[in-house]
Amino acid sequence: MKSDKTKPTQRQPAKIQFGLVLRHAREALNLSQEALAEQAGLHRTYIGQVERGERNISVDSMERLAQAVGMELWEMLHP
Repeated sequence: MKSDKTKPTQRQPAKIQFGLVLRHAREALNLSQEALAEQAGLHRTYIGQVERGERNISVDSMERLAQAVGMELWEMLHP
């Protein structure tokens, strides 16, 4: 059972929300961070930092990652 800390909620900052949704989408697609990074043209360590909410990610990078997991950007930010 997953803890509540891994579920996106309305009270979280956007970078945390985006990172959690990204991780869930990546895992649902059975992609490694490395494979996702390659598809999005980003570095693997950057993907991990985004998923953990450690990075203030640019909108351009958010769009690239959303496209790589087959989602619309607004869906990834919507609580």
